[in-house]
Amino acid sequence: MHIPIYQIDAFTDERFHGNPAAVCVLDAWLPDKMLQDIAAENNLAETAFVVGKSNSIELRWFTPALEVDLCGHATLATAYVFKEHLGYEPDEISFKTKSGVLTVLYGGDMMSMIFPRRPGQPSHAIAELADALGAQPQEVLKSRDFLAVFQDEAEIRSITPNFEKVRALDCLGIIVTAPGMNSDFVSRYFAPQAGINEDPVTGSAHTTLIPYWSARLRKKQLAAFQVSQRGGKLFCEDLGDKVKISGKAVTFFAGSMIV
Repeated sequence: MHIPIYQIDAFTDERFHGNPAAVCVLDAWLPDKMLQDIAAENNLAETAFVVGKSNSIELRWFTPALEVDLCGHATLATAYVFKEHLGYEPDEISFKTKSGVLTVLYGGDMMSMIFPRRPGQPSHAIAELADALGAQPQEVLKSRDFLAVFQDEAEIRSITPNFEKVRALDCLGIIVTAPGMNSDFVSRYFAPQAGINEDPVTGSAHTTLIPYWSARLRKKQLAAFQVSQRGGKLFCEDLGDKVKISGKAVTFFAGSMIV
């Protein structure tokens, strides 16, 4: 069986930057084990699988180790594939996912995802986070992930986690964040629990980052930069009950896989 596959660099307009995601276009759902095996074989932070056309499109996301309930860069990549490679013409597209119906709006070379808002709640796990990260955060919050807040961008760039200790924490991953030098805020994301020591650009983490920085900076529109080795730019907006996360994407390859 030949399955169309695309590799898209998301949250960038330059190849070899942003976060690469594989997008597999299926006629019907394959067994979960095969989906997981394909994701492990791709060995990218996320592989997106999509079934359907027009008004009924189902989307799922797998890391090399497990299925996740929300992924930003692979959603952006999938929307890009529909527009650039599959001839999709409307100005917006909706996906049925484990996090409900997610809508992506097209506007020129920018795509905007409307995602659920996941504000963090204050946590007392500062000592555990400091031990795992090898750096002392100013405060810690918890949603799906831990959010560890630091003083400045230089601290974020210098963090070298102990991934075994990160893996032992009760969360999917750890977001570290601080004010940015050339953006409103910067971040990094560590998720060895999901088979990803460091994710290059993490859209889903911004469902927690946006509420935090919107309240702290008292502004709704925010420019964000994820300071991983590849780096990625995100344009964010706090919509109240939801968040908008916008970015660009570029194709690395298009082909087919045989399973």
